[in-house]
Amino acid sequence: MPFVSIDPTTGRRLRAYRDHSLVEIETALRRADRAYRDWRERTPRDRARHLRSIARVLRARSPELAALITSEMGKPLAQARAEIEKSALTCEHYARQARHYLAEERPPGAPANARVAFEGLGVVLAIMPWNFPVWQVVRAAAPILSAGNAFLLKHAPNVCGSALAIAKVFAAAGLPAGLFQTLLVSTDRIPAIIADRRVQAVTLTGSTRAGRTVAALAGAVMKKGVFELGGNDPYLVLADADLDQAAEICANSRLINSGQSCVCAKRFIVVAAIRREFEAKFAARLAARRIGDPREPATDVGPIARGDLRDRLHAQVTASIKQGAHLVMGGHPVPGPGFFYETTLLTNVKKGQPAYDEELFGPVAAIIRVRDEAAAILAANDSIYGLGAAIFSRNRRRARAVASRLQAGAVFINDFVRSDPTMPFGGIKQSGHGRELGQYGALEFTNIKTIVVS
Repeated sequence: MPFVSIDPTTGRRLRAYRDHSLVEIETALRRADRAYRDWRERTPRDRARHLRSIARVLRARSPELAALITSEMGKPLAQARAEIEKSALTCEHYARQARHYLAEERPPGAPANARVAFEGLGVVLAIMPWNFPVWQVVRAAAPILSAGNAFLLKHAPNVCGSALAIAKVFAAAGLPAGLFQTLLVSTDRIPAIIADRRVQAVTLTGSTRAGRTVAALAGAVMKKGVFELGGNDPYLVLADADLDQAAEICANSRLINSGQSCVCAKRFIVVAAIRREFEAKFAARLAARRIGDPREPATDVGPIARGDLRDRLHAQVTASIKQGAHLVMGGHPVPGPGFFYETTLLTNVKKGQPAYDEELFGPVAAIIRVRDEAAAILAANDSIYGLGAAIFSRNRRRARAVASRLQAGAVFINDFVRSDPTMPFGGIKQSGHGRELGQYGALEFTNIKTIVVS
């Protein structure tokens, strides 16, 4: 069955891609296993050389890769270029730091003749989403490869062009044949690939529903998994916040990637004393962001990646309004070609409404009014998700105390939530488990081996 990519800006078909046959899948698995057995013997210095080469190729091909991202999933072009650069920086970070992250160590209090070694596991299957077609892949691949593993990519079907282009980048960088491969396969092929004896682990970034399914498959065959899933990130605006700063950062975070990011700000939990003033400042900044062709430099918000995703978003907005949310602005699909949705602001958002309980993947902001700081913490934690959170307060010590009470994998104070190659990234609760990036991301797909010399 072919995969079809559609330009979300125009709604027009771009290209169809043939899915790989069972024979091609078997060939890929055999090549990956063979490549891993050679790669695991390479020195950290040699692996680092290849990662630096990948960074160079990414930068050299940035214009064409960014244009491909924009055409396949609608990301504003400037943001697509930034995605490529962040991917290159991540490769360079692991080229510098992997040997330190993976160095043998003697744990505190351990016998003098004991050491802990970190060794690659084997072939890792990576199931990746469409919203950051290059960054999500590199974010997983850089630490996985640096630890001595092989990498098989199963990308989202609407970004097959990006998936194949990434494989060409790794090949052009001189990576050993078979070490990084793209598989164009439908979801019904995934169980057999996970169960294959040559695949040792799986990583998935995507919806909580997809994560549950893949985690069950991996668990059934006792294979390690890292899962970065959905989010409904709360941004707490406290009474002593700098409201101009908070409104600007909140607007930027809600609309990055046209609101299609797991760590976009989604629930804005505002204490009653400053709610009206914040709402006015926030609404003004949302309204100032320009919706349009993502290829135009002045565009801030591009289209939703697919028509069905826009339909789901609109259904969530409509249901929230029917259940009592107040529509301040937006709330409708943009007429005309493509899959655009109006920048939308909802207030009077309460528990039981989709805008409170669910992840809204698009340019829709939900303001939740609370009595005070204690109520803000309760509302923030009142979610099945636990990916990121942010706090706005002039009192950093106070904000730090609030941060310690939030159930999230990352908390940012007076800033927006984002990933960084130097720091671990991931969530708790239904946002998944395991970590990517930083030293913890490098160690996730290693055999943590105790060695004692008598």
